[in-house]
Amino acid sequence: MHVYLDNAATTPLDPEVLEIMVETMKNDFGNPSSIHAHGRQVKTIIEKARKTIAGLLHASPSEIFFTSGGTEADNMAIVRSIEDFGITHAITSPIEHHAVLHTLEELEKIGKIHLDFLQLDEKGNIDLSHLESLLATNPRTFVSIMHANNELGNLTDITRVSEICEQYNAIFHSDTVQTMGHYVHDLSELKIDFITGAAHKFHGPKGVGFLYINGKNKIKPFIYGGAQERNMRGGTENVYGIAGLSKALEIAYRDMHEHQLYIQELKDYMKLELQKAIPLIKFNGNTEADKSLYTVLNVSLPYSDMNDMLLFNLDISGISASGGSACSSGSDIGSHVLRGIKADSSRPSVRFSFSKNNTKDEIDFVVTKLKMLCE
Repeated sequence: MHVYLDNAATTPLDPEVLEIMVETMKNDFGNPSSIHAHGRQVKTIIEKARKTIAGLLHASPSEIFFTSGGTEADNMAIVRSIEDFGITHAITSPIEHHAVLHTLEELEKIGKIHLDFLQLDEKGNIDLSHLESLLATNPRTFVSIMHANNELGNLTDITRVSEICEQYNAIFHSDTVQTMGHYVHDLSELKIDFITGAAHKFHGPKGVGFLYINGKNKIKPFIYGGAQERNMRGGTENVYGIAGLSKALEIAYRDMHEHQLYIQELKDYMKLELQKAIPLIKFNGNTEADKSLYTVLNVSLPYSDMNDMLLFNLDISGISASGGSACSSGSDIGSHVLRGIKADSSRPSVRFSFSKNNTKDEIDFVVTKLKMLCE
């Protein structure tokens, strides 16, 4: 048996998404910047996708900008905000995705900003009182806090964060890559400046995403070279990817409740079975349903000789999982997230992440293999 439990890294393409992408590839090859009929036809596809995404998020189509993915979207929001709004102070958490952390750290390195990190508890929850105290002495700050941590699965109350940021006139950006397509985002209610999405996290294609920019904010282009995306991002649009992104998000919202219930049941089942099979097992981060992604379970195993090379041994057994962010795979420095919560480094940790395609039979198979590795 081969089991894929690394859906936080990327998800399989939905057949309905593939169908719409292939149809677009076959029939719509024009350059959307061309003014002739072939170009106008493709431009219509892009604008229809923009309108679909905006409708699902309760935003205006003029607030949706297509990018190459979540990393570019995060960079665009961070770099342009700090530069264009004249911001000199930023706040984030030490367990953000590197798309956020490395960008802010580089801006501090070159003297653009002073960067503060929020305090965490042992489960990785952000101290919002610390956020408020930092903002009280640093008005007009850039704040970047992810909606859900990609390694631990912890959910942050970004509605509360947005209220704090509004009180102190801060710019609030949230990396919502892990929750987009998995939770409802109502941008008519949420007071936020920027959020991000990446299609391949919700059964869409790789290499395409978007940035939501609240209409009250005016920033300059991040990539120059053309008038695409209303002069905000130069370069010919990834039309097939954009069509797939729109369809994937449409499907995600259509089937969201059903998939939430199904996947949460799988996660709860795996947690229970692991506790029975490996009594000394622990879990990193929050695991309560209302405080954690239903798609992620981060497992901390007791040390044994067999799990010294845990991910390798799982792979040999036909199980695909992750030690952390897929963007850091191959690195031997370990997870900055697990270091950030001071997890026991003597215990190997593995992130299992689920999708609508997984089954209880697969969970049983993985639990059995893990038990063998811990004996």
